[in-house]
Amino acid sequence: MSKRLIDLQHITKSFDGQMVLDDLNLYIRENEFLTLLGPSGCGKTTTLRIIGGFETPDAGNVIFDGKDITNLAPNERQLNTVFQKYALFPHMSIAENIAFGLKIRKKSKAYIEDKIRYALKLVNLDGFENRTVDSLSGGQQQRIAIARAIVNEPKVLLLDEPLGALDLKLRQDMQYELIRLKNELGITFVYVTHDQEEALTMSDTVVVMNQGYIQQIGTPEDIYNEPINAFVADFIGESNIIDGIMLEDRLVRILDVNFPCVDEGFGNHTPVDVVIRPEDVELVEPEDGMIQGDVTSLIFKGVHWETEVLANGYEWLVHTTQMHPVGSHVGIRVVPFNIQIMNKPESNDEKAVDIDA
Repeated sequence: MSKRLIDLQHITKSFDGQMVLDDLNLYIRENEFLTLLGPSGCGKTTTLRIIGGFETPDAGNVIFDGKDITNLAPNERQLNTVFQKYALFPHMSIAENIAFGLKIRKKSKAYIEDKIRYALKLVNLDGFENRTVDSLSGGQQQRIAIARAIVNEPKVLLLDEPLGALDLKLRQDMQYELIRLKNELGITFVYVTHDQEEALTMSDTVVVMNQGYIQQIGTPEDIYNEPINAFVADFIGESNIIDGIMLEDRLVRILDVNFPCVDEGFGNHTPVDVVIRPEDVELVEPEDGMIQGDVTSLIFKGVHWETEVLANGYEWLVHTTQMHPVGSHVGIRVVPFNIQIMNKPESNDEKAVDIDA
């Protein structure tokens, strides 16, 4: 297992009396692609800026490769940042933009020219040395911003919503480019986004944040299939989140019907949140269902039909490859393994993660 490269210890930060990060603890491993994911205002960009040295925490320490860098300036850290606004210099050629940091470090002309060629090849923009910034598309400008960062050979590349300004197709293309770059360069990527699909596509590790707290840390598969609370389940993909009562181990009551499940240890007659993904809801003949309902909405999404079914007073969201017309009377069935049981949070910003897990 890779060693810890960055260790954020008890980081607290507030702006104008408003707490943004509250005793945050997080470590990032060498060569990891870690994504900070969450809604606006959750603290993810502030966390990135503290790693980069653009903000100083009110309390806590930033440890980098065993050394305390909490008070080091950004240019004294072994990392580079790529922002959503690419911050390219319009009066400079592409080559001059890429060479900017190397010239400051007084590298030789031959070294700089070699690095420019290498970086442009890496981002698939060979021969663009003499082009102007204005002549490039948004995606090309983003690649140049990345090229400018990687020529400095940072141990860590920080990326703050770098694809946010691109259209959908270009954004998807760049996601695969970033994965390729990370694998070729062998450096650590710390990525900030509010786009769940982006996080699930690219990351080794996803850190879901809300209201200054880490809600869950895990692989994309863990985060999607085993959300730790209703916030994570609702934020990562679509979910049916239903109030339930855990009657006993492996049996939960939702919408006045008893559903077998696989979860244990919640106690007897305990209020819980029940999470069922839309793709895990089966529509069957009415007599074969655990409950019955009527189709109220139908939207074709290409790979599946997005169907809404009103059953026992709840509007179920269902993703199915079978078309059931609006007005159809159907049964709903869910296998026990696909029913996720969660404790109800004690408060909206309840911390729900074991950092060392």
